[in-house]
Order: sequence, then C-alpha cells, then structure tokens
Amino acid sequence: MSLSFTAKRRYPAGAEYLPENGGLHFRVWAPGHEKLQVVFAIDPSSGKHNPELPSPLTMEPEENGYFSAQIEAIPPGILYGFRLDNSDEILPDPASRYQPHGIQGLSAPINASRFVWSDKNWPGVLKEGNVLYEMHIGTFTKDGTWEAASRELEELSRIGITVLEILPVAEFEGKFNWGYDGIFQFAPSRMYGHPDHFRRFVDTAHRLGIGVILDVVYNHFGPGRELFRKFSPFYFSSRHKAEWGEASNLDGQNCGPVREYFLSNARYWIEEFHLDGLRIDATQQIFDDSSVNLIKETVDIVRSSSGGKRTLVIGESEPQDSTLMSRYGLDSLWNDDFHRTAMVALTGHAEAYFSDYIGTPQEFISSAKYGYLYQGQYYTWQKKTRGTPSLDLPAECFINYLQNHDQIANTCRGIRVHRLSGPGRYRALTALLLLCPQTPLLFQGQEFASSSFFYYFADHDEGQKKRSAQGRKIFLSQFKSIASVGGPIGPEPSDPDAFTKSKLNFSEREIIKQYYRLHRDLLEIRKNDPVFRTSGRKGVDGAVLGREMFLLRYFGLIPSQDRLLIINLGRETQLFPNPEPLSAAPQGLSWKLLWYSEAPEYGGDGAALPNGNEIWNIAGHTAFFMGTA
Repeated sequence: MSLSFTAKRRYPAGAEYLPENGGLHFRVWAPGHEKLQVVFAIDPSSGKHNPELPSPLTMEPEENGYFSAQIEAIPPGILYGFRLDNSDEILPDPASRYQPHGIQGLSAPINASRFVWSDKNWPGVLKEGNVLYEMHIGTFTKDGTWEAASRELEELSRIGITVLEILPVAEFEGKFNWGYDGIFQFAPSRMYGHPDHFRRFVDTAHRLGIGVILDVVYNHFGPGRELFRKFSPFYFSSRHKAEWGEASNLDGQNCGPVREYFLSNARYWIEEFHLDGLRIDATQQIFDDSSVNLIKETVDIVRSSSGGKRTLVIGESEPQDSTLMSRYGLDSLWNDDFHRTAMVALTGHAEAYFSDYIGTPQEFISSAKYGYLYQGQYYTWQKKTRGTPSLDLPAECFINYLQNHDQIANTCRGIRVHRLSGPGRYRALTALLLLCPQTPLLFQGQEFASSSFFYYFADHDEGQKKRSAQGRKIFLSQFKSIASVGGPIGPEPSDPDAFTKSKLNFSEREIIKQYYRLHRDLLEIRKNDPVFRTSGRKGVDGAVLGREMFLLRYFGLIPSQDRLLIINLGRETQLFPNPEPLSAAPQGLSWKLLWYSEAPEYGGDGAALPNGNEIWNIAGHTAFFMGTA
C-alpha cells in the first residue's frame, strides 16, 4: 500500500525534524476528534535549566483523520504530548521515537540525522551461511544496555556469530519485559539506553562483520494499549481476536492508518537504524483478509528500504506454514520440529506439544533432509494436521535451535537444556545443531553453557500482574510434570528476581571453557568447510545405523570433499555388519577423523576412534565428523 502523508515527511506519523529548514513537524492520527494541540513540557531529567517553553500548537485537521502542525525548533530538554479536544490530559505520541519516562510519560523528539554512521560499505546479510544468536538486551549483560552489549560483540564475531536476532525493544510497561508486550513500536525502550545507543550498537556490529535483525510484534499491543484507544478505537480489530487480547486492525473499518503505522515502522528500523531485516513474531496471529497481506507488504518494504543492501526477513509460524515463503517472500522460518525431537532425545520427556515426537534417528535424518517433520500429517496433540509441504525448500529456509527464549522459560524451573540432559548427549546434539544443513540459532549464553536461568518476566501493574501469573500457570499446566508439582517453580513474572536471575555472567566463558571451545570449534568447521554451503555440496543424505545411532553424508562437489557425521545417542556399539552404502568412503579414499565430541578439551572422557579400514567402534553419546584421506 502507499503511505499517505506529505512529501516533506519521511514517515506518516510522529515528530520529525525536517531537513530543509530544521523545523519540527508533528503528525498524529486521531479520527473522530475535533481539536488537537501539541503541548510542551520540560524534561526534568535532561539537566537543562529553564529552557524556553514553546506555547501550545493547534494542529490542522486533514481529511483522513490525521492532524499536523509545525514549529521552527524547540530547545533541548523539551518533551511534548497531545491534548485531545479540550481534555486536561496530555498524552504521549503513539508514534513516539523515545519515551524517557516510560509509557505514561511524554515523548521526546529525536533527530536521527545527527548520528554519524561508519557502515557505508556494509553489504547486508546473505540468506545462506548464517549462524544466528538470539539476544535480549536487558539480560544479555549485567547492565542490560546497548552500550554494555556492544562491548561483547567482538567476542561473538570471533567465535563465528553472523547475525544477531534481537528480542523486541518497543517501549513497554514497567522496568523489565521480554519485549512482546510493547506499546510504542517506534521507541526503543529507555531501559536499554537512548535510541542513538541502539544505532551505535548496530554500527559496531557491522564493523565487526555481524548483521542485526529485530524481532517485531505486529499482531497486538501490550498492556497500556488504552492510550491508543484514546486516539482511535480503530487501532483494534472488531473482527479478530488474538491469543493475547485484541488483534491489530489490519483489514477492518479505517484500517489504512493502522497498516501505515506498522509498515512505516518496518521501514523506520531499516532506514534509521540500519537494521539488516526483521523477525516477524507469531505470523499466525496476524489476521489480515486484505487483498495484500501485511506480511507480504512488510517484506516488500524491508527490501525496498535497504538501499540495495541484502536483507533477511524471518517468520515465526506455529502451524509451520511453509507457504509463507512462496506467498509473502519470507527468507526462512523457525523450525519447532527440530527443537522438539531434539528435546525428546535429550530429556526423555514427550509431553504436551512434544508428544508427537520420538527423538529417533529417522526424525533427525528427515529433519536434516527436509526441514519440517510435519508437512501435513495428523498431529495428535492438536487433533488436526500440522504443517505444509516443504520437501523442495533449501536448507537455509529453516532455522534450527535447541533453545530459545520461549522454550527455556517453558521448563518447570526456567533452566537451560544442558542441565536437563547428560553431557555426552548434549555435546552430540550440539554438534548436530551446528553441523546440520539448516541455519543454526543459539540463545544468548548457550555458547558457554550459561548457568543463568531464563524466566518469563514482565513488570506489570497490580491487576495485570495477577493475570500474567495466572496465564503463565494455565499455559504450563499442559505439561503433566509441571502440573504434578503444583505449577512452575520459580519467581512470578513480575518478581524482579525473574529478571535479574536471567542475566548472563560472562566470567563463565572462562569457568566453563569446555563448552565454549566446543561451540567455537564447531562454528569454525561450519565456517570453513565448503559442504556447509549449498553452493559447496551436491546434497545431503542419511541412514539409520541403530536404535539411537545414525549418520549424515554430505556429498561435496568432488569426492574428496565428502563428509560424514555420525551421531550415537545410545551405548557404545560396533558397527558390524555394516551394509550401509552411505558409510563407504569415495573410491580410492578412506575416512579420517576430523573432530569428535568426547575429546577431553570439551569435557569428554575420550573415545575409541573409528578406523575407516576396520570394524568401526562407535562410542556412546558421541558425535564423529569424518573427512577423506
């Protein structure tokens, strides 16, 4: 859709500094109101003493429900808000660029043009060859700020992370939140720093060769959304209801400016923060019966706003609708199937939404070859079919993970999976994650087996606190093991401990060196071995070797580049007899060991190593990566 606003502005709503004269232009959507004023106030935290306070501005109405006004300039340290009709209440801007005092405070104008970028030659990110790293800024470091996170980027680059996937940062109620309850979509939360600190974070990442994409929530507004209703009830759908409350109005009466709000937000992140793309949260909860779906328009606007740089747009789709890529142009989707079968194999638990997975070698082979496991088969947990066909999609269309923000918090105690499994199994499946054809995603701290919890946390008002805690309890009640102990063990979501105990301790990189080395060495293999690039191999196949043992065969462009990954999640086994043709080395060559997961430097006990010319002895709970000689 075309964005309807005056040409001198970049975006349809909010306060913008105009490049031609330095003036500040205000525009807000408030259909049904007769009179709007821009009202100014002194920011008590600015340190500016008695700045000259501009008089209120009466805004000019437009035909489409927008109101606009312009002022030559305002001095630093001034906040603004809107008075609707003759109300005594002064409201912040729904398209605010910064809320220095939270969602109840007034808005601060931001002049993005003052930031000096150094990433002019940054080319963007490729779709292929990535290692993603999911990061929550508030818990990634002790300080929980953009500046503190920036200091850790060099080390992430050194171990092989190529793209950061930042959990949502839109301003939210309270002092801590996962980010999925955001209100002001254009305002990076004040809890993490100034918007320019976010820009500097991205600039630093690009200098170090790391791309940055942002998780965005366009399906609903979080607590505090009543602010938007005061401007217009049309922000919310009367036709659809989202899982978390009122859905965004994307296809009903007066939906045009709501769509503009989200589409211009996507463009804003790409243009003004130089982001390399977006991750679109819960696409199944974006209800849009328009002729062109908002997801498709979002993807298109990300591409067209990048200035020719390569972009990456990822989707989350609980029902695993692979057609989102062909219909809307998404580059890839999160793959819950890999996570679920891996968790069953790691923990032995197969309850709730894990109940349709067995964690068998065949599931891992099928996942490596085809991405999703469920591509239209009946799914007993939901009592309906799950997924759509994706047999012909390339591996990079799927994002695999052992852990993510949701799934760690969905355990009884909010603990990480390495503490729920034996170390050998965990190391072996870490090898599978990082050496599988699909794109791997690590959750913050996973690379050094962080001991930190990751709870669900959200600082809400008293009424919402109870609803949030009850909602969490109801959701986790589907797990019989959690229900049997009376519900989740850990702090309530609104308890500050839920937030502070989720923060990483980077000294553990040295304390738990073996896991850090494991991830570093596997990522080095993934980066340098050509078979982990689609252009560097002919294909991937696999074979079941035993009840808990299997192999993946990577066919290189030439026989000497073939690779073999053997995973044994069971007991030590002699591979005899061995009638599996995929285990045979290319003609004239033999297999040689390149890497194995039970090496002492990874905390393993060592293992008898397979000899390509003899009966293979395959150690239990071990992964072996083989090349040719």
